[in-house]
Amino acid sequence: MRYDQNHDRTRLDPYPAADPATVQQPPVVEHPPAASRTPPPPPVSAPRASAPYEDEVIEEEGVANPDYRRIRTVNMVCTVITVITATFAVVLGVHIVLVLGSANMANGFASFVDGWASGITLGLTGLFTPGNVKIATLLNEGLAAILWLALGGVLTYLIRRFSMPGPRRLQRYRRVVR
Repeated sequence: MRYDQNHDRTRLDPYPAADPATVQQPPVVEHPPAASRTPPPPPVSAPRASAPYEDEVIEEEGVANPDYRRIRTVNMVCTVITVITATFAVVLGVHIVLVLGSANMANGFASFVDGWASGITLGLTGLFTPGNVKIATLLNEGLAAILWLALGGVLTYLIRRFSMPGPRRLQRYRRVVR
């Protein structure tokens, strides 16, 4: 494309069909002013199948992160910890619902949840001793479920805080163009 002084460099079409100096412009048709009339869209050139410039080679550029494996390992460990502690809290919550609903503990599912819940109560089984068994289960296992969630959150925070790579010191410089 040729750029000379008479050529409009702000034109949107980088690949004109012909030289703008030799093309005859269509006559301007005056339309009556209308309040809802929108301006016509600008002309669009046809897309090109090849690269914009014949000598241009398109290459992908990226920055390799040297701490990628470390970050991935820390994230995987934290995910496993979160899944395990959340599962324990859900099991305790299901057991609380079963006890409050007076479920048949001879049922296979209820006995499975009861056996699993008794092993993950963190020793809080007899902490609260109200007269009602349902309220005692709600308080003891509810506190255990909350502690499992808090324990998981604190562990993942500490692991990420001390195992993840820290921020890099940025090199700041000033470029002066004269």
